[in-house]
Amino acid sequence: MRNYGSKLKDFFLLGRAFAVLVFASLACPGAAHSFNLPEKLQYDLTWAGIKAGEASLEVRDEGAWISIISTARSAKWLSLFYVVDDRVESRLSKERSLRSMGRPLNYRLALREGRHRKNKEVIFDQHNSKVTYIDYLDKERKEFAVPAMTFDPISSFYYLRTLRLEVGKPVHVTIFDSKKVWHVEVQVLRKERIEVPAGVFDTILVKPLMKSEGIFYRKGEIYIWLTDDQRRIPVLLKTKVKVGSINASLTGGIY
Repeated sequence: MRNYGSKLKDFFLLGRAFAVLVFASLACPGAAHSFNLPEKLQYDLTWAGIKAGEASLEVRDEGAWISIISTARSAKWLSLFYVVDDRVESRLSKERSLRSMGRPLNYRLALREGRHRKNKEVIFDQHNSKVTYIDYLDKERKEFAVPAMTFDPISSFYYLRTLRLEVGKPVHVTIFDSKKVWHVEVQVLRKERIEVPAGVFDTILVKPLMKSEGIFYRKGEIYIWLTDDQRRIPVLLKTKVKVGSINASLTGGIY
């Protein structure tokens, strides 16, 4: 059961990866344009056909900013052996222009995965090209210089959704994660029609090349199926593990 819990841990960390989608668009040619706000997406997490938990991704208009909240929780039967209770939140400004979009203000990570705990925050100062990293458990606080257009792991997918996605043409995202700046390539593989509990969708399949220790770093490859329309809703995520694969399948919500 310990090995089983270890495999599932890989997937629940993936819950951070699918905290992917935020509220609006970048008004530039060929970009995705908009989706509904508020938006709440619900997922079943399965391994080898067994439901191991549930996850959600919610986008809220908080007035002065936009909040993106991702959660992942283990099923009751699994929690007897390996408890997962993850919450990740990103706050973005409401900037709008042809070259600007909502920029990250702060990023908060609170994880409970078995005996593993994390409680971290990143505060962005985009005007001065720096971030403040805080680890509340280890009592660590540091500042780091970052390039322009640097995102946290959640808002990076917001940026991804606004880009033109063409099969065979990779796109790139700059992320601050785990006290480092990562320049991540996302491959655009192909278009597919797939079926998940929420229905049948025409999708475009992307694959991040895993580098950072946050959402993109896994022992196995990650594949993400986004709807092939202006909304770019993630309807399926899959990561390969030593035995089989672990999936996050869209079950419903408000979108």
